[in-house]
Amino acid sequence: MIKVWTDGSCLGNPGPGGWAFVATDGTKIAEKSGGEPNTTNNRMELMAVIRALSSIKNPAVEINTDSQYVKNGMQSWMTNWKRNNWRTADKKPVKNQDLWMLLDAAASEKNIKWVWVRGHNGDEMNERADTLARTAAESIS
Repeated sequence: MIKVWTDGSCLGNPGPGGWAFVATDGTKIAEKSGGEPNTTNNRMELMAVIRALSSIKNPAVEINTDSQYVKNGMQSWMTNWKRNNWRTADKKPVKNQDLWMLLDAAASEKNIKWVWVRGHNGDEMNERADTLARTAAESIS
């Protein structure tokens, strides 16, 4: 199983943003990051997981995220959104539907274990992903 830590960052909100992931198979570590000039933190959190899943060939993946938005979206909300034609429980359009759809497609090809980690709490890999995402956002601004 590949273990991945993802994070998104945004200066402002909206504003310049960055996404990043750190992945390991237990022996090697890979890092990747990128950014966008005008985005939101939630979009960057989603993009980090999309990019990670798209980059990993192994079908077994553990995603460690400090984003309740991403974890809850994938584990709790997605089924109802799709059933309700991408509408929330109060009938409003799902925010970031374009990225949720990309994430849903990328996740459908994997066996994912979702793990929530508390941000800024000393998890070395989460802190590294945070630094990469923030640096990517700063490089855009």
